[in-house]
Formats: sequence, C-alpha cells, structure tokens
Amino acid sequence: MNPAAPSTSSESASAGAAWRRRAGLWWLGLSARDRQLLWLGAAVLGLFVLWALAVQPALGTLKQAATERDRLDAQWQAMQRLAVEARSLRATPALPAAQAAAALQAATERLGTQGQLLLQGERAVLTLDNASPGQLRDWLAEARAGARARPVEAALSRAPGGGFSGSLVVSLGGAP
Repeated sequence: MNPAAPSTSSESASAGAAWRRRAGLWWLGLSARDRQLLWLGAAVLGLFVLWALAVQPALGTLKQAATERDRLDAQWQAMQRLAVEARSLRATPALPAAQAAAALQAATERLGTQGQLLLQGERAVLTLDNASPGQLRDWLAEARAGARARPVEAALSRAPGGGFSGSLVVSLGGAP
C-alpha cells in the first residue's frame, strides 16, 4: 500500500480495534487495586466536571436572582410612579398661552445669565450657557408643572464647567 495514499474507513476501523485491544490488555495487566484507583479518579474527575459545568453556574444564578429581582422590582415601581405622573399630567387641562409664557419667563429669570428664553407661538426655545444640572432640572420641573410645557427637542452638551450649554425646545399648553 502507498504510504502517501489517504487511509480508508476500514483501515481506521481496524486501527481503532487495535487500539481498543491494546487498551484492554493494558487494563487487564493492571492490578485490582490500580483499576479501583483509576475508576475512583475517573469518578472524581466526572463529579468535578459535573459540578463545574452544571451545578456551580446554577447556584451562582440562584444567589443573584434575589438581588436582581429586588432591583427589577424597584425599577418597575419607579416606572409605575412615572406612568401615574404622566397620566395625571395628560389629564391636567392646558393653560392659556399667556399664562404659560409668564410661567416660563419666571422660571427662566431664576436661571439668571445662564438661560435666555425665546417664545415662538406654541413653542419656546431656552438657550442655556453653562447652567448647572440642578438649575436645568428645576427649570424643567417648573416648566412642566407651572407652564404645562413639554420638551420636544434638546441639543445640549456638557460645558467645561460641568454645566449644560445648548438649546431646549418646549411645547406650550396642549400643543404637541
């Protein structure tokens, strides 16, 4: 037979049979004590593999499940509070445009030099210059509660001083 020729399936089957025969003779050549030690070692190795691949990952998941469930419950409750708030805001009647504009002007005056308001019909554009996160949060809360204005567009960036710069467009009253 040519050594460079690929082996056939019958040759690999006979090679497998020869290997099994040699392994069987080797096994029979071992003493009973050695065979018991090898079986014990194989059992310990099998148990370790079972532990590492099946039991340990499942136990880790169970340990994390309670914490994850509590975190998700808290997140769900926060979403429910926001949903209730959104429903109550939708149910609130729209303010007249003049009253909404006055509320936005008052909120903008509290920003001082960091904010400038431009009214354009049913929308208002707030231009910010390094306004602190607290100032922006307070302005948005006052715009929502006092003027019933909803943000529709924001182009904000962090200023070097840690505040926000850019523009924020809000819709007044019942206008979308």
